[in-house]
Amino acid sequence: MTHDHDLVLRPTDAQRAAALAAPPGRTGGDLVVETLRGLGATTVFGLPGQHALGLFDAVGRSDLRLVTLRVENNAGFAADAYGRLTGEAVPLLLSTGPGALTALPALAEAAAASSPVLAISSQVPTAGLGGGRRGHLHELRDQAASFRDVVKSVHTARTPSQIPSAVAAAWESALTAPHGPVWVEIPEDVLRAETFIPQVTGMDATPHELAPRPELTALAAHWLENAERPAILAGGGVIRSDAAGKLKQLAERLDAPVATTFGGKGAFPWKHPLSLQSWLEDRHTTDFLEDADVLLVVGSGLGELSSNYHTFRPRGRVVQIEADPGKLESNHTALGIHADARLALQALLETVAERRDPAAAGRARTVLSAVRARLAGQGLDLEQGLLASIRSALPARSPSFWDMTILAYWAWSAFDPRHPNTMHSAQGAGGLGYAFPAALGACLAEPGTPVLAVSGDGGAMYSLAELATARQHDLDVTWLIVDDGGYGILREYMADAFDGRTTGTELTRPDFAALAESFGVPAVTTTPDALRADLEKALATSGPSVVVLPAKLRMFAPTHV
Repeated sequence: MTHDHDLVLRPTDAQRAAALAAPPGRTGGDLVVETLRGLGATTVFGLPGQHALGLFDAVGRSDLRLVTLRVENNAGFAADAYGRLTGEAVPLLLSTGPGALTALPALAEAAAASSPVLAISSQVPTAGLGGGRRGHLHELRDQAASFRDVVKSVHTARTPSQIPSAVAAAWESALTAPHGPVWVEIPEDVLRAETFIPQVTGMDATPHELAPRPELTALAAHWLENAERPAILAGGGVIRSDAAGKLKQLAERLDAPVATTFGGKGAFPWKHPLSLQSWLEDRHTTDFLEDADVLLVVGSGLGELSSNYHTFRPRGRVVQIEADPGKLESNHTALGIHADARLALQALLETVAERRDPAAAGRARTVLSAVRARLAGQGLDLEQGLLASIRSALPARSPSFWDMTILAYWAWSAFDPRHPNTMHSAQGAGGLGYAFPAALGACLAEPGTPVLAVSGDGGAMYSLAELATARQHDLDVTWLIVDDGGYGILREYMADAFDGRTTGTELTRPDFAALAESFGVPAVTTTPDALRADLEKALATSGPSVVVLPAKLRMFAPTHV
């Protein structure tokens, strides 16, 4: 008989030697670093602060690449983008109190977008914990409570010996589907305390696979192969699980048209005969999806933006594949399959029979033609021309990052990303200031690839400090700032809702080109006609650059009101 104690892993000779040879003078901060290195981390983002100095000292003595931004929230956005592009858990190092709290919006975006950010924060000294008011600098009654409702999981270490396990558990949580940000908290004195604990070796935090239940995929396959009008809605879960290829195989096997959500852009080829593209705010697309007798929803919770602002009312059967159990059937009754998108699509491919429908591609073309006809009468040539110029200038494999601005709202529906995992925006949580710092993270994730950030002037003001970061690290980022003198999308929303009145939407803004030049970043002010050429030049030039486009843009008419 085999007992549990027979399964204990014995230390290797190398691990024994490492334990005996552990150098003196190591601290809790070194345990954090050794654990991160053992788990595979190579790059960390963050800002130092008084209580976190022990951690940053350890990082400085290691071979980890430390990227310090100017604002904690921006560091969080950069880590988010790095995680989206690499699929790796990305350490974000924060200090106590204000430093940690400043990163909350970025962690909220990471949570909404399922980005595996590993936030590691210092805390006041151990004696100050427990809710008492000791008067420590940056003291909060319960710092972790501020993050518990935002992140996926919270982990604490109150002694040096707890650090490796806490960090490894957080790492595993961040990378287990659904991915998401996690929180690790370590007091200042624990980070600075010398430790006799041997060097950390042999770390393993393999994420759990989330496989579908076979009886559910068997029923889904039966419905799909026997459907008269199947359709597929692909969300961000397809991108995060690297399942675009499997989605294409399934759609072609079923002859099922595919629409992608804004978070799922790139999950299906834009110009494929079965592509409905991403016009989810158009009633023609909504009607088509509603008319499906079997709708397969993969990696989406069918939230506000994915359901034409909750006006979507499916009339047929819905199959929903989702890694986050809280999103299963949260908006519509469905055959809910709690699984990673890649594993569930693979199970369907192994089960579903081929289904032929020569008319399917024609139905998809009819929807797109109706969308184009609706737009044609709205006088929106400027907006569509700008997107065309950006698409022409941007290399096919280059990532783009979009802030919450009118041009981004257009891009959600109208921009062809050309490849999976190359277009990202802050539409998960909807905060301003995402695009430029996220683009910096992408530059570090994919060195040698030019990256584009797109912001309005309002969103750009959140991120201007990071021009210094871009220059310091000589990152290949081009920042397009569309300057309309205000919060353009809010101005439009308010004018529509309040008889033309707007409040708080107009901004006094700087000369963005001159400001960029003051950071040593070359800049140009462009026009709609010159945009393509100016972007091409900026993207082809190494290092950071700024392109400013003064323009007032309009949104297409909504169909949900």
